[in-house]
Amino acid sequence: MVNPHSKITSVDPVWDQIKLDAQQAVSKEPLIGGFVHATILHHASIEKALSYRIAAKLSSNEMSMMVVREVVEQAYAADSSLVDAARADLVAIFERDPACHRLLQPILYFKGYQAVQAYRVGHYLWRQGQEDLAYFFQMRISEIFGVDIHPGATIGKGIMIDHAHSIVIGETAIVGDNVSMLHSVTLGGTGKEEEDRHPKIGDGVLIGAGAKVLGNIKIGHCSRVAAGSVVLEDVPECKTVAGIPARIVGEAGCDQPAVSMNHMLGPWDE
Repeated sequence: MVNPHSKITSVDPVWDQIKLDAQQAVSKEPLIGGFVHATILHHASIEKALSYRIAAKLSSNEMSMMVVREVVEQAYAADSSLVDAARADLVAIFERDPACHRLLQPILYFKGYQAVQAYRVGHYLWRQGQEDLAYFFQMRISEIFGVDIHPGATIGKGIMIDHAHSIVIGETAIVGDNVSMLHSVTLGGTGKEEEDRHPKIGDGVLIGAGAKVLGNIKIGHCSRVAAGSVVLEDVPECKTVAGIPARIVGEAGCDQPAVSMNHMLGPWDE
């Protein structure tokens, strides 16, 4: 019979695997031991590790690591969906990025993952009415990672931003769940409108490197935007668009383009 007063240990297979990866990394390369211990092994949970990592990256002479870490920890404590999204993003990268061989890698090394997690905290602050603090997070994310996401933008979970250099996402943009995009993607406006002026990206969409999606337009679920395209009009679900300006050139090629990460234009294996 289970003792009702006994302490129940929570099960977190993602965090357990991260810790195992960290231990193996230190065993293989002792020179990174201090870094890995400080970032991963000294912490009791993934949210504690992420709060440390975000604070270590965003802190500066203008705002200390202690203060940034306190802000992040308070956000995680108040809104558990931030941590749920962080786990989903981590698994998405592990499953989709052939350069990711361990769950440990994005937390330690991948600026796309780190930038999105910092953005999520900034978005939480924005929703709480702490706009100046949210802008501070946006500024530091842009300076450190080269990723400029307005804290007012809405981004779902299961997001992979590969390489993540020169990503720009505007204030009224909405990005659905399980979206993948590569470097130099812009989700921007087309002028000086002050209202709803940025794209709405459906679930499961794949956006290729250098693509520009501009204006208050919709990209349908599970569609693909080819690398280097400029999209100025709505895109139906499950289509591939390419060109300047982008035009429909075929079907999406599979049920989940963001998961398959297939960028080739032509016949695809189902």
